Amino acid sequence: MTTFMLTDTTAGKIAAQFTHLRHQMGAPAIGMVLTLVVVCEERHQYDALRAATEAAREHPSRIIVVIKREEDEPIRLDAELRIGENTPGEVVVLRLYGELTEHADSVVSPLLLPDTPVVAWWPGAAPDVPSKDAIGALAQRRITDAKGFDDGGVKSLVTRAKGYARGDTDLAWARITPWRSLLAAAFDQPVGKVRKGTVEAAAGHPSAPLLAAWLSERLGCSVKVVDSAGPGLTAVRLQLAAGGELSVVRNDARVATLSRPGQPDRTVALARRQTSELMAEELRRLDSDEIYEAAVKRFARTFKG
Repeated sequence: MTTFMLTDTTAGKIAAQFTHLRHQMGAPAIGMVLTLVVVCEERHQYDALRAATEAAREHPSRIIVVIKREEDEPIRLDAELRIGENTPGEVVVLRLYGELTEHADSVVSPLLLPDTPVVAWWPGAAPDVPSKDAIGALAQRRITDAKGFDDGGVKSLVTRAKGYARGDTDLAWARITPWRSLLAAAFDQPVGKVRKGTVEAAAGHPSAPLLAAWLSERLGCSVKVVDSAGPGLTAVRLQLAAGGELSVVRNDARVATLSRPGQPDRTVALARRQTSELMAEELRRLDSDEIYEAAVKRFARTFKG
């Protein structure tokens, strides 16, 4: 991997350096399928970049990391470029100083790959309305992470719902994909109508109310969130009108037990996933997710916090 540092530079010089490095490596054209713009604080940079790079092994990308530094310093743009066999695509880490922190879009725009989708990701705190943010407006897909908020993220889901626009999603939603798939498969064999249900999870876990809202929307009944010892989501219990319970219980963050009336319990894989896996899932689809929209808006309507 080749790393190149540019201090007090411009977007034009960064783009020219990328071209020079590609030709130097004998790879003037690299099959990248999208641009991923990661907007984060310095403290989140390492983990966010690692997750983005691992996700890019499935979706070769130009990864642009935007870090806004001290606003009271003179205007300056520093860049770190990475390109090579161990990097699936290209990486540039931008550090913005002074008034430039308010105009990140003017720096990012010249670096976007032409004729390819743009995805924006905020690993930590995100704007209230991502689609109206300067960076968010450049993207067709905008990914936030309620878990990255200081309050744990449950309240931030209400903000996500109020400011929702087509193309928005949240990693709290991606975290429950295996749960949703397993629960949907559990209904392949008729079990009758569900009267009510509960989702058990560590207190304040933002994926729990989304899962409960999705179940309520699909089953037409009340599904509440109940605190558990964790970690993360630990159980879903659905009370059936005909009697008995359909449940998925996970005690060790790796496997779960699926129980249905009249059938033997079944052990199923249900491991907690790394951020890179969540990002890879989100990058597989660049269209709007209407199911997420319905779930987050339903939660916001019933939230009483």
